[in-house]
Amino acid sequence: MSVEDGGMPGLSRPRQARWTLMLLLSTAMYGAHAPLLALCHVDGRVPFRPSSAVLLTELTKLLLCAFSLLVGWQAWPQGAPPWRQAAPFALSALLYGANNNLVIYLQRYMDPSTYQVLSNLKIGSTAVLYCLCLRHRLSVRQGLALLLLMAAGACYAAGGLQVPGNTLPRPPPAAAASPMPLHITPLGLLLLILYCLISGLSSVYTELLMKRQQLPLALQNLFLYTFGVLLNLGLHAGGGPGPGLLEGFSGWAALVVLSQALNGLLMSVVVKHGSSITRLFVVSCSLVVNAVLSAVLLRLQLTAAFFLATLLIGLAMRLYYGSR
Repeated sequence: MSVEDGGMPGLSRPRQARWTLMLLLSTAMYGAHAPLLALCHVDGRVPFRPSSAVLLTELTKLLLCAFSLLVGWQAWPQGAPPWRQAAPFALSALLYGANNNLVIYLQRYMDPSTYQVLSNLKIGSTAVLYCLCLRHRLSVRQGLALLLLMAAGACYAAGGLQVPGNTLPRPPPAAAASPMPLHITPLGLLLLILYCLISGLSSVYTELLMKRQQLPLALQNLFLYTFGVLLNLGLHAGGGPGPGLLEGFSGWAALVVLSQALNGLLMSVVVKHGSSITRLFVVSCSLVVNAVLSAVLLRLQLTAAFFLATLLIGLAMRLYYGSR
Protein backbone atom coordinates (compact mmCIF):
# COMPACT_ATOMS: atom_id res chain seq x y z
CA MET A 1 0.00 0.00 0.00
CA SER A 2 1.43 3.37 -1.00
CA VAL A 3 1.32 6.71 0.74
CA GLU A 4 -1.19 7.87 -1.86
CA ASP A 5 -3.42 4.97 -0.90
CA GLY A 6 -3.19 5.86 2.76
CA GLY A 7 -0.54 3.37 3.79
CA MET A 8 3.10 3.68 4.72
CA PRO A 9 5.53 1.86 2.40
CA GLY A 10 8.37 -0.20 3.76
CA LEU A 11 6.99 -0.62 7.27
CA SER A 12 7.64 -3.78 9.22
CA ARG A 13 4.65 -5.66 10.56
CA PRO A 14 4.95 -4.21 14.10
CA ARG A 15 5.07 -0.66 12.72
CA GLN A 16 2.19 -1.35 10.35
CA ALA A 17 0.24 -2.67 13.34
CA ARG A 18 0.97 0.55 15.27
CA TRP A 19 -0.14 2.59 12.25
CA THR A 20 -3.42 0.65 12.11
CA LEU A 21 -3.90 1.04 15.86
CA MET A 22 -3.36 4.79 15.56
CA LEU A 23 -6.02 5.03 12.83
CA LEU A 24 -8.47 3.03 14.95
CA LEU A 25 -7.79 5.23 17.99
CA SER A 26 -8.31 8.39 15.95
CA THR A 27 -11.56 6.99 14.55
CA ALA A 28 -12.78 6.27 18.08
CA MET A 29 -11.91 9.80 19.24
CA TYR A 30 -13.65 11.41 16.30
CA GLY A 31 -16.73 9.29 16.90
CA ALA A 32 -16.81 10.01 20.63
CA HIS A 33 -16.72 13.79 20.20
CA ALA A 34 -20.44 14.44 19.70
CA PRO A 35 -21.68 12.03 22.42
CA LEU A 36 -19.18 13.49 24.90
CA LEU A 37 -20.39 17.00 24.08
CA ALA A 38 -23.96 15.84 24.68
CA LEU A 39 -22.95 14.56 28.12
CA CYS A 40 -21.66 18.07 28.95
CA HIS A 41 -25.14 19.57 28.54
CA VAL A 42 -26.81 21.20 31.52
CA ASP A 43 -30.53 21.86 31.08
CA GLY A 44 -30.16 21.07 27.39
CA ARG A 45 -27.34 23.55 26.76
CA VAL A 46 -23.56 23.52 26.74
CA PRO A 47 -22.60 25.43 29.92
CA PHE A 48 -19.30 26.79 28.58
CA ARG A 49 -18.33 28.99 25.65
CA PRO A 50 -17.47 26.95 22.53
CA SER A 51 -14.56 29.33 21.87
CA SER A 52 -13.14 28.36 25.28
CA ALA A 53 -13.13 24.67 24.35
CA VAL A 54 -11.43 25.39 21.00
CA LEU A 55 -8.81 27.64 22.61
CA LEU A 56 -8.03 25.13 25.36
CA THR A 57 -7.77 22.33 22.80
CA GLU A 58 -5.25 24.32 20.74
CA LEU A 59 -3.31 25.21 23.88
CA THR A 60 -3.22 21.56 24.99
CA LYS A 61 -1.87 20.49 21.58
CA LEU A 62 0.78 23.22 21.76
CA LEU A 63 1.92 22.14 25.23
CA LEU A 64 2.06 18.46 24.22
CA CYS A 65 4.23 19.31 21.20
CA ALA A 66 6.57 21.45 23.32
CA PHE A 67 6.82 18.65 25.89
CA SER A 68 7.63 16.14 23.14
CA LEU A 69 10.55 18.28 21.98
CA LEU A 70 11.79 19.05 25.48
CA VAL A 71 11.98 15.42 26.59
CA GLY A 72 13.58 14.36 23.33
CA TRP A 73 10.79 12.21 21.90
CA GLN A 74 11.53 14.01 18.65
CA ALA A 75 14.93 15.49 17.90
CA TRP A 76 15.38 19.24 17.58
CA PRO A 77 16.90 20.09 14.16
CA GLN A 78 20.61 20.86 14.13
CA GLY A 79 21.71 24.47 13.91
CA ALA A 80 19.62 27.56 14.48
CA PRO A 81 15.85 27.05 14.82
CA PRO A 82 14.31 27.45 11.33
CA TRP A 83 11.80 30.07 12.41
CA ARG A 84 11.31 31.30 8.85
CA GLN A 85 9.68 27.98 8.07
CA ALA A 86 7.03 28.74 10.68
CA ALA A 87 5.39 31.52 8.62
CA PRO A 88 3.51 29.23 6.16
CA PHE A 89 1.70 27.59 9.08
CA ALA A 90 -0.06 30.89 9.75
CA LEU A 91 -2.18 30.22 6.66
CA SER A 92 -3.02 26.73 7.92
CA ALA A 93 -4.17 28.14 11.25
CA LEU A 94 -6.20 30.82 9.46
CA LEU A 95 -7.91 28.24 7.23
CA TYR A 96 -8.76 25.99 10.17
CA GLY A 97 -10.01 28.97 12.17
CA ALA A 98 -12.19 30.17 9.29
CA ASN A 99 -13.61 26.68 8.88
CA ASN A 100 -14.49 26.34 12.56
CA ASN A 101 -16.28 29.68 12.55
CA LEU A 102 -18.12 28.98 9.30
CA VAL A 103 -19.70 25.94 10.95
CA ILE A 104 -21.28 28.26 13.50
CA TYR A 105 -22.54 30.81 10.96
CA LEU A 106 -23.94 28.13 8.66
CA GLN A 107 -26.53 27.20 11.29
CA ARG A 108 -28.19 30.60 10.76
CA TYR A 109 -29.02 29.89 7.14
CA MET A 110 -30.08 26.24 7.16
CA ASP A 111 -31.43 23.62 9.50
CA PRO A 112 -28.98 21.18 11.18
CA SER A 113 -30.12 18.17 9.12
CA THR A 114 -29.53 19.97 5.83
CA TYR A 115 -26.09 21.02 7.04
CA GLN A 116 -25.21 17.47 8.09
CA VAL A 117 -26.18 16.08 4.69
CA LEU A 118 -24.66 18.74 2.44
CA SER A 119 -21.45 19.15 4.44
CA ASN A 120 -20.39 15.76 3.07
CA LEU A 121 -19.52 17.61 -0.13
CA LYS A 122 -16.22 18.42 1.58
CA ILE A 123 -15.14 14.86 0.75
CA GLY A 124 -15.38 15.72 -2.93
CA SER A 125 -13.65 19.09 -2.55
CA THR A 126 -10.78 17.49 -0.60
CA ALA A 127 -10.33 14.80 -3.24
CA VAL A 128 -10.27 17.35 -6.09
CA LEU A 129 -7.80 19.64 -4.33
CA TYR A 130 -5.70 16.60 -3.34
CA CYS A 131 -5.35 15.66 -7.00
CA LEU A 132 -4.67 19.23 -8.17
CA CYS A 133 -2.27 20.39 -5.46
CA LEU A 134 -0.37 17.16 -4.77
CA ARG A 135 -0.58 15.96 -8.39
CA HIS A 136 -1.94 12.53 -7.56
CA ARG A 137 -4.37 10.81 -9.85
CA LEU A 138 -7.22 8.74 -8.50
CA SER A 139 -8.37 5.67 -10.36
CA VAL A 140 -11.99 5.12 -11.34
CA ARG A 141 -12.33 2.67 -8.43
CA GLN A 142 -10.99 5.24 -6.00
CA GLY A 143 -13.25 7.96 -7.36
CA LEU A 144 -16.26 5.68 -7.00
CA ALA A 145 -15.14 4.84 -3.45
CA LEU A 146 -15.14 8.52 -2.49
CA LEU A 147 -18.61 8.97 -4.02
CA LEU A 148 -19.82 6.08 -1.88
CA LEU A 149 -18.21 7.73 1.13
CA MET A 150 -20.14 10.93 0.44
CA ALA A 151 -23.35 8.95 0.04
CA ALA A 152 -22.72 7.13 3.32
CA GLY A 153 -22.30 10.40 5.21
CA ALA A 154 -25.43 11.88 3.68
CA CYS A 155 -27.42 8.71 4.39
CA TYR A 156 -26.34 8.63 8.04
CA ALA A 157 -26.99 12.35 8.55
CA ALA A 158 -30.44 12.06 6.98
CA GLY A 159 -31.67 9.51 9.51
CA GLY A 160 -29.06 7.28 11.09
CA LEU A 161 -30.37 7.91 14.62
CA GLN A 162 -33.79 8.65 16.06
CA VAL A 163 -35.36 9.34 19.42
CA PRO A 164 -36.90 6.19 20.98
CA GLY A 165 -40.58 6.00 20.19
CA ASN A 166 -40.31 8.64 17.47
CA THR A 167 -40.60 7.75 13.81
CA LEU A 168 -38.94 10.98 12.70
CA PRO A 169 -35.17 10.77 12.11
CA ARG A 170 -32.95 12.78 14.41
CA PRO A 171 -29.59 14.27 13.48
CA PRO A 172 -26.46 13.29 15.43
CA PRO A 173 -26.05 14.82 18.93
CA ALA A 174 -23.67 17.50 17.65
CA ALA A 175 -26.43 18.85 15.42
CA ALA A 176 -29.29 18.43 17.88
CA ALA A 177 -31.53 21.48 17.98
CA SER A 178 -35.15 22.49 18.43
CA PRO A 179 -37.37 21.14 15.64
CA MET A 180 -37.40 23.27 12.49
CA PRO A 181 -38.40 22.66 8.87
CA LEU A 182 -35.80 21.64 6.31
CA HIS A 183 -34.50 24.76 4.63
CA ILE A 184 -31.43 26.46 3.17
CA THR A 185 -31.11 30.04 1.93
CA PRO A 186 -29.10 31.11 -1.14
CA LEU A 187 -26.53 32.74 1.15
CA GLY A 188 -26.38 29.54 3.18
CA LEU A 189 -25.67 27.53 0.03
CA LEU A 190 -22.83 29.88 -0.92
CA LEU A 191 -21.37 29.67 2.60
CA LEU A 192 -21.65 25.88 2.52
CA ILE A 193 -19.71 25.73 -0.76
CA LEU A 194 -17.10 28.04 0.76
CA TYR A 195 -16.96 25.82 3.86
CA CYS A 196 -16.36 22.69 1.79
CA LEU A 197 -13.63 24.40 -0.26
CA ILE A 198 -11.85 25.74 2.82
CA SER A 199 -12.14 22.36 4.54
CA GLY A 200 -10.45 20.61 1.63
CA LEU A 201 -7.88 23.35 1.15
CA SER A 202 -6.87 23.42 4.83
CA SER A 203 -6.24 19.67 4.85
CA VAL A 204 -4.41 19.50 1.51
CA TYR A 205 -2.33 22.65 2.09
CA THR A 206 -1.21 21.41 5.50
CA GLU A 207 -0.29 18.01 4.05
CA LEU A 208 1.73 19.65 1.27
CA LEU A 209 3.50 21.91 3.75
CA MET A 210 4.35 19.15 6.22
CA LYS A 211 5.70 16.82 3.54
CA ARG A 212 7.84 19.44 1.84
CA GLN A 213 9.57 20.63 5.01
CA GLN A 214 12.34 18.45 6.39
CA LEU A 215 11.46 19.19 9.99
CA PRO A 216 10.34 17.02 12.92
CA LEU A 217 6.56 16.72 13.06
CA ALA A 218 6.49 18.00 16.65
CA LEU A 219 8.23 21.22 15.57
CA GLN A 220 5.85 21.68 12.65
CA ASN A 221 2.93 21.18 15.01
CA LEU A 222 4.52 23.66 17.41
CA PHE A 223 4.46 26.27 14.64
CA LEU A 224 0.89 25.41 13.61
CA TYR A 225 -0.60 25.39 17.11
CA THR A 226 1.22 28.58 18.14
CA PHE A 227 -0.63 30.40 15.39
CA GLY A 228 -3.78 28.46 16.31
CA VAL A 229 -3.62 29.60 19.93
CA LEU A 230 -3.02 33.24 18.95
CA LEU A 231 -5.90 33.18 16.46
CA ASN A 232 -8.37 31.53 18.81
CA LEU A 233 -7.29 33.75 21.70
CA GLY A 234 -8.22 36.75 19.59
CA LEU A 235 -11.55 35.20 18.59
CA HIS A 236 -12.33 34.35 22.21
CA ALA A 237 -11.44 37.83 23.46
CA GLY A 238 -13.46 39.47 20.69
CA GLY A 239 -16.47 37.25 21.21
CA GLY A 240 -18.20 39.68 23.55
CA PRO A 241 -19.41 39.09 27.10
CA GLY A 242 -19.99 35.55 28.26
CA PRO A 243 -18.74 32.85 30.65
CA GLY A 244 -15.07 32.92 31.64
CA LEU A 245 -12.44 30.71 30.07
CA LEU A 246 -12.98 27.78 32.46
CA GLU A 247 -16.48 28.64 33.62
CA GLY A 248 -18.94 25.78 33.17
CA PHE A 249 -16.25 23.15 32.57
CA SER A 250 -16.80 19.69 34.02
CA GLY A 251 -14.96 16.39 33.88
CA TRP A 252 -16.76 15.56 30.63
CA ALA A 253 -15.71 18.90 29.14
CA ALA A 254 -12.09 18.29 30.13
CA LEU A 255 -12.30 14.87 28.46
CA VAL A 256 -13.62 16.52 25.29
CA VAL A 257 -10.68 18.94 25.22
CA LEU A 258 -8.08 16.24 25.91
CA SER A 259 -9.50 13.77 23.38
CA GLN A 260 -9.69 16.42 20.67
CA ALA A 261 -6.13 17.55 21.40
CA LEU A 262 -4.78 14.00 21.17
CA ASN A 263 -6.81 13.36 18.04
CA GLY A 264 -5.43 16.50 16.43
CA LEU A 265 -1.89 15.22 17.04
CA LEU A 266 -2.78 11.80 15.64
CA MET A 267 -4.28 13.42 12.54
CA SER A 268 -1.07 15.37 11.98
CA VAL A 269 0.77 12.04 11.79
CA VAL A 270 -1.79 10.77 9.27
CA VAL A 271 -1.47 13.92 7.14
CA LYS A 272 2.35 13.91 7.16
CA HIS A 273 2.95 10.18 6.67
CA GLY A 274 -0.33 9.15 5.07
CA SER A 275 -2.66 11.40 3.10
CA SER A 276 -5.67 13.69 3.32
CA ILE A 277 -7.70 10.87 1.74
CA THR A 278 -6.85 8.59 4.65
CA ARG A 279 -8.11 11.32 6.95
CA LEU A 280 -11.43 11.34 5.08
CA PHE A 281 -11.86 7.62 5.69
CA VAL A 282 -11.05 8.05 9.38
CA VAL A 283 -13.68 10.78 9.72
CA SER A 284 -16.27 8.75 7.80
CA CYS A 285 -15.64 5.57 9.81
CA SER A 286 -16.08 7.59 12.99
CA LEU A 287 -19.79 7.86 12.14
CA VAL A 288 -20.14 4.22 13.16
CA VAL A 289 -18.49 4.91 16.52
CA ASN A 290 -20.63 8.01 16.98
CA ALA A 291 -23.83 6.07 16.34
CA VAL A 292 -22.96 3.19 18.66
CA LEU A 293 -21.94 5.52 21.51
CA SER A 294 -25.06 7.63 20.97
CA ALA A 295 -27.18 4.48 21.24
CA VAL A 296 -25.40 3.33 24.41
CA LEU A 297 -24.90 6.65 26.23
CA LEU A 298 -27.79 8.75 24.95
CA ARG A 299 -30.26 5.90 24.30
CA LEU A 300 -30.93 6.94 20.72
CA GLN A 301 -32.07 4.22 18.33
CA LEU A 302 -30.14 3.04 15.30
CA THR A 303 -32.20 3.05 12.11
CA ALA A 304 -31.95 1.29 8.77
CA ALA A 305 -30.15 4.38 7.43
CA PHE A 306 -27.29 3.73 9.87
CA PHE A 307 -26.80 0.16 8.66
CA LEU A 308 -26.96 1.31 5.02
CA ALA A 309 -24.34 3.98 5.75
CA THR A 310 -22.11 1.39 7.44
CA LEU A 311 -22.43 -0.88 4.40
CA LEU A 312 -21.53 1.97 2.05
CA ILE A 313 -18.46 2.87 4.13
CA GLY A 314 -17.33 -0.76 4.04
CA LEU A 315 -17.79 -0.90 0.26
CA ALA A 316 -15.90 2.38 -0.14
CA MET A 317 -12.95 1.09 1.87
CA ARG A 318 -12.92 -2.16 -0.12
CA LEU A 319 -12.93 -0.26 -3.41
CA TYR A 320 -10.27 2.25 -2.39
CA TYR A 321 -7.83 0.02 -0.51
CA GLY A 322 -8.65 -3.38 -2.03
CA SER A 323 -6.46 -5.14 -4.54
CA ARG A 324 -6.66 -3.66 -8.03
